[in-house]
Amino acid sequence: MRHILPVLLLALLIWQGVIWLTAIPPFLLPSPQAVVEALWLNRAEILRHAGFTLSEVVIGFLLGSALGAGLAVAMGYSPRISRVLRPLLTFSQTIPVFALAPILTLWLGFGMLPKIAMTVLIVFFPVASAFSDGLMRTPAAAMDLAQVMGASRGRIMRHLRIPAALPQLATGLRLAAVYAPIGAVIGEWVGGARGLGALMIHANGRMKTDQVFASLLVLSLMTVTFAWLVSAILRRVWRRYGV
Repeated sequence: MRHILPVLLLALLIWQGVIWLTAIPPFLLPSPQAVVEALWLNRAEILRHAGFTLSEVVIGFLLGSALGAGLAVAMGYSPRISRVLRPLLTFSQTIPVFALAPILTLWLGFGMLPKIAMTVLIVFFPVASAFSDGLMRTPAAAMDLAQVMGASRGRIMRHLRIPAALPQLATGLRLAAVYAPIGAVIGEWVGGARGLGALMIHANGRMKTDQVFASLLVLSLMTVTFAWLVSAILRRVWRRYGV
């Protein structure tokens, strides 16, 4: 987090420099000052929409993480399940997320549900993939020792394979925390009247580019903060396991 401020200041200088050098019209690229003013003037509306987006992100992240981790454990526990589901898991990532958004909106309506579903779909894969890889890479010597001592498959999973795979699970969760807002915003772009994505679409249609950038700024800050909080929680929870 401490490196973000210098990078942000550099980006602002480059942004303002491009405007000065090219004299680009404000409706194409507003100045940082115009964006800050739009953020302040529309702060109540932007914060209200940000609250909806954050709710979708948190719920989708929790559901997607739970489903991804559960599927990884199921595949790690049963080679038969792994042979069936792993190709399906890989195939699911060949479908562009944008293509699913209209279908989910058609099926689930224009409320929060399709946005949460989009977030779940985006969060699900990195968690399942990372955790599954971790479960497959349990040290062979430890597995042999557990089997020689007569440990059941369930005990090996619970006491050996899952603890050994926690670093990979933490990696998947950190990636998912960064990707989660993408799903929510895509769902809001396709259909919805609430959330930062919907607000950006409506502002863009009215040529309020400064409000679009203000909403995008809030979304970026939300994403960075959410990812930092997830990382902080993981460090606190996994510390006992040495992650």
